[in-house]
Amino acid sequence: MNIDFDKMGGLVPAIIQDADTKNVLMLGYMNEESLKKTLESGLVTFFSRSRQQLWTKGETSGHYLHLVSIAEDCDHDALLVKARPDGPTCHLGTDTCWGERNEKSPLLFLTELQDFINKRREEMPEGSYTTSLFRDGLNRMAQKVGEEALELVIEATNGTNERMVYEGSDFLYHLIVLLSSKGLRIEDLASELIERHDPSWKKH
Repeated sequence: MNIDFDKMGGLVPAIIQDADTKNVLMLGYMNEESLKKTLESGLVTFFSRSRQQLWTKGETSGHYLHLVSIAEDCDHDALLVKARPDGPTCHLGTDTCWGERNEKSPLLFLTELQDFINKRREEMPEGSYTTSLFRDGLNRMAQKVGEEALELVIEATNGTNERMVYEGSDFLYHLIVLLSSKGLRIEDLASELIERHDPSWKKH
């Protein structure tokens, strides 16, 4: 990294983002020494402007920020720090310094599931149901998507909401397996829907 510490009198703002939820947790300031300590210790460390000294977040509360990655911005005068927090980040006891809850959107799990299924496809571990689907081939995977879609329709028309969610989850899982077999991802479907949401989109 080539951080321009001189531009702001030796300090640069550091935006702290939860590496998993992607939520912004707080804003702090780092000097060259606190950045070095953060990288060496793996615990996010700032320079306190009020106390004029280094402080490692969590050294009093126990709510440390465990470093995942650091990136500099295009002007080399601000940092994006991705971390995993041990509990609330704000000194007031809230998850973030804006009083927001640091909750992970369930939709983010779809990307994790896609990554997991892709890994199964690469490693093909024994005893895995996902492995068995890949070994059965494209036709069987496509058939399973059809079967799960039918079960979803049955629950939607004659079942309960609970069973509909259950069968819908089965359908979505098998759809992601099918996408993976074709070298595609669930995000490709999301991108298509984004395009369709544009008022100028026209059906192919």
